[in-house]
Amino acid sequence: MTTQTTTHTILRAEGFSCPSCVAKIEKALGQLPGVVLAKVHFASSRIEVDHDAALTTVDDIVAAIAKVGYTARPSAF
Repeated sequence: MTTQTTTHTILRAEGFSCPSCVAKIEKALGQLPGVVLAKVHFASSRIEVDHDAALTTVDDIVAAIAKVGYTARPSAF
């Protein structure tokens, strides 16, 4: 039996210029293995991701965001 542990990661993003950025980032994150939920908050430039840390690391998430043209870094809140 395997148990999936979901990690809640919060990141701060830079470079948002329009609400369509939100959809682009959410789509990219949703394609990563183990990502259960990806929510981008446009007004606060905050990204929340629920994921299986064994399948997708925070570095993987940051890299996926960079791949679609934005900078993100882990945040405490």
